[in-house]
Amino acid sequence: MKPFETVLVANRGEIACRIIRTLRAMGIRSVAVYSDADRDALHVSLADAAVRLGPAAPQASYLNIDAILAAAAATGADAVHPGYGFLSENEAFARASAAAGLVFVGPGLTALAVMGDKIRGKNHVADSGVPVIPGFSRPGQSDAQLVTAAETVGYPLLIKPSAGGGGKGMLRVDSAGELAAALVTARRVALGAFGDDTLLLERFIDRPRHIEVQVLADATGAVIHLGERECSLQRRHQKVIEEAPSPLLDPATRARIGEAACRAAQSVGYTGAGTVEFLVSDAAPDEFFFMEMNTRLQVEHPVTELVTGLDLVEWQLRIAAGEPLPLTQDEVVLTGHAIEARVYAENPARGFLPSQGTVLSLSEPAGAGIRVDSSLRSGLPISGVYDPMLAKVIAWGADRAEALARLDRALADTVVLGVHTNLEFLRLLLRNPDVLAGRLDTGLIERSLPGLGLRGMPGQPLPDHLPVAAALFLHAQATARASAHTSGATGPGLWAQPSGWRLGPDRPVRYSLRVSATETVDVAVLAGPDGLRVAVDDRMPVPARLAPVTDHSGTFACELDGRLEVLQLVADGPRLWLGQNGFSADLVHRSRAEQLADRLAGLDRAGGEAGAARPEVRSPMPGTVVAVHLATGDLIVAGQRILTVEAMKMEHHLVAETDGRLSVSVRPGDLVRLDQIVATVTEASTPATPVKGDPT
Repeated sequence: MKPFETVLVANRGEIACRIIRTLRAMGIRSVAVYSDADRDALHVSLADAAVRLGPAAPQASYLNIDAILAAAAATGADAVHPGYGFLSENEAFARASAAAGLVFVGPGLTALAVMGDKIRGKNHVADSGVPVIPGFSRPGQSDAQLVTAAETVGYPLLIKPSAGGGGKGMLRVDSAGELAAALVTARRVALGAFGDDTLLLERFIDRPRHIEVQVLADATGAVIHLGERECSLQRRHQKVIEEAPSPLLDPATRARIGEAACRAAQSVGYTGAGTVEFLVSDAAPDEFFFMEMNTRLQVEHPVTELVTGLDLVEWQLRIAAGEPLPLTQDEVVLTGHAIEARVYAENPARGFLPSQGTVLSLSEPAGAGIRVDSSLRSGLPISGVYDPMLAKVIAWGADRAEALARLDRALADTVVLGVHTNLEFLRLLLRNPDVLAGRLDTGLIERSLPGLGLRGMPGQPLPDHLPVAAALFLHAQATARASAHTSGATGPGLWAQPSGWRLGPDRPVRYSLRVSATETVDVAVLAGPDGLRVAVDDRMPVPARLAPVTDHSGTFACELDGRLEVLQLVADGPRLWLGQNGFSADLVHRSRAEQLADRLAGLDRAGGEAGAARPEVRSPMPGTVVAVHLATGDLIVAGQRILTVEAMKMEHHLVAETDGRLSVSVRPGDLVRLDQIVATVTEASTPATPVKGDPT
C-alpha cells in the first residue's frame, strides 16, 4: 500500500530528482518546489506538480519555511521530504510541518534537537558510552573563550560549526596565531549556511579515516544498521569518493561500530534513516570515535542501497507512515562492493574553485552495475548560488576491484561540456596506488595532488591534439562562411578562402587560443596539395585532419601526424569546449583586437619580465564579494588579503601579488565575473606596511 498520496520534496538538484523517482515508482504523487534560478531545472519537470518559492537566494526560497508550507497546502500534500541540506535537519521546520498537519519524513523532534547541535549531540552520546574525540564543545562561547579553550585542546585542531555539516565552515588550524582569523571566517560561513554561528573545537587526528554507519529505526524502537561506508577521500572536508563496505574493517569491528551507531540512535529515540559518523585510526582500526550524527539521508546513500538491495527513500517514507522495519539485524546481508564519485562544478586547473556556465553537451553513462543520480540536462545553467555538486556516478561490482574498474569506465563515458568539472581528477584519483590498495585517509587527496598529473595545471600543458582540433574546427567554419559568401555562378572565389594561398610562398592561417588567464596557444593551419598541415606554437608543421563521427553529435576524430584521437567539441561563441575521457577544457578564440590589446598591455607592464608579479588582482571564480578588508589608497605588501569572494558556499581570499598603493573597484555584495579585475596595486613612493588589523 502507498504510505502517502502526495509528498512535497523540499529540496532541489539531484536529490530532489532521486526522491521523485522513488515516489513515482511507489505510485505517490510528487510536488516539486523551485526558486527563480531553478525554473527550468530537471526536478521541476520530473514532478507531477511544481510550485515557485521565490528568488534565487536560499533564504528567500529553499530556506523559506512559510513558502514551503504554503506550497504543501496549495497542492494537498500529506508529507514533506526534506532531502539533505537546506531544512533537512531543521527542528523549526519539522515542528512547523507537524503543526500544519504534514508528516515530516525524518526523525522526531528530540533527535533533531540533540543531534542537530554538534555540541549537544557529542555530549549526549558520550553519556551513553559512545567514544568521542577530545575537544571543546560548549554553547554560547565567544571568540576569546574559544582561543583560551584551544590551549587545552591542543594543535592542530578543527573548528566546526555546531549547527551544520558537509564540511562547510570547517577549518583546520595549526597554530595559535592562525586561530583568530579562522574563527571570523568560520562564523561568517556558519551563519550564512546554517543561520547559526556557534562553533566547537576538536583535536585534529593525523591521518584518520572517516567511516560512517547507516542506521534505520522505526516507531516501535527497533534499530538496525546497514553496514558502514568509507568516506575518507575528501577535499576541504568535503567528501569526493565513498564506498561500501570499508576496505579497512573486519567483521568483528564492523559489528562493534554498528552496535555503537545503533546505541547512539536509540539514545534519542531515533526514527527513519540516519547516519552516525566516526573517525577511525588507520593504524588502529579497532579504535573509533564518534564525530556526529546526521539526522537525514546522506549524499552517499546509494552505495549502501547497492550492497543491501534496499531503497532507503522508500523506507524513510514507510517508517514515517508508521510501518515497521523490513528486516532484522541478522537478516542484513552486504553483497559485493559499491563506489560513488561526486561530480562537482569546479575547475581543478584553478585550485578546484567553483565553476559556472551552461551545460552545452551532456552524455551520462549506463551499463551493468552503473547508476547515475543526476540533475543535469542540456541547456541547464549552473549558477554560483547553490552547492556545486551536479551528479553522482555509482558503480557496483562483485568485489572492490570490479567496482573500481566499472566506475572508472563510467566516468570516462561521462561528458559535461559548458562548465568545468572534476571528472578527470576523479579518474586519476581512482588510479592512485593507495586508493587501489584501500590505504585511505582524509589527507590522502591533498598529499597526492602534485603527482596526479592533471592536464591544464601549471606545468601540465594541454596535449597538442586539443588546440589543433579547436583550430581545425574554426578553420572549417571560416572556410564554410567564405564559400557561402562568395559562391555564385563562377563558384567560390579563390581570394576569399582561408587557405593561406598567395603569389609566392603560402602563408598559414593563425588561430590564437586562450587556455587560461595568462596562457595562450597559437596554431597555424596551412593548406597544401596533400591536405592540411598544422604547427603548434611555431613547431614543425605536421599533417592534421578533423572529421565528425557521424553516429554521435558533437563527436570528432582528430588525426594529428598519424595519431587519431576521438573527442567531443562544442562551440559557444568564441569559446570552444573540448572533452575526452572525462577531461574537459575551454579554449577562447582570440580576435585580432584582443591579441593587440594583450601585446600592448605586456609592453606597459612594469619590468616586462615573464612571470613578473601582476598589479591587477583578478577574481579566480565568478561569485559574490562578501568582504572587502582594505580600502582604496591603503599601502599594502605582497601577500596581504584584499577581499573575499564567495561562490557555491565556498570562500576564496584574494591577495596582492606586489607591494604598493591599493585601488579597489568592488564593494561587498557585488557580483564578479571570472578573471574580472577587482583591484589594482600601483607603485608607491613610500614603502608599504600592512594595514593594522588586516588578516594576512
